Amino acid sequence: MMSAPYCCPNCKTNRSRFNIIEQIAHAVRLDPQTGETIERFDAVSDAGPLQAAYNGPARRIQCGSCGLVEDEKTFIKFGENYKRM
Repeated sequence: MMSAPYCCPNCKTNRSRFNIIEQIAHAVRLDPQTGETIERFDAVSDAGPLQAAYNGPARRIQCGSCGLVEDEKTFIKFGENYKRM
């Protein structure tokens, strides 16, 4: 976790109550008709050349007041701007 003040960009008042959502991506192959998992891969490199690696954020933040879920950087930027006000 980054050590920086947060501020919710939606409600603009919450600076202390947040949920940290740790994201863990799993590469899978699904049955196209049923949607059931056919195969689960330990690493994306095992999934073959047609499987793109997940490159999204490792964590997302949810405001504990209004429920907005965004990238951690968004909450940090609003926290930095709040200090200047």
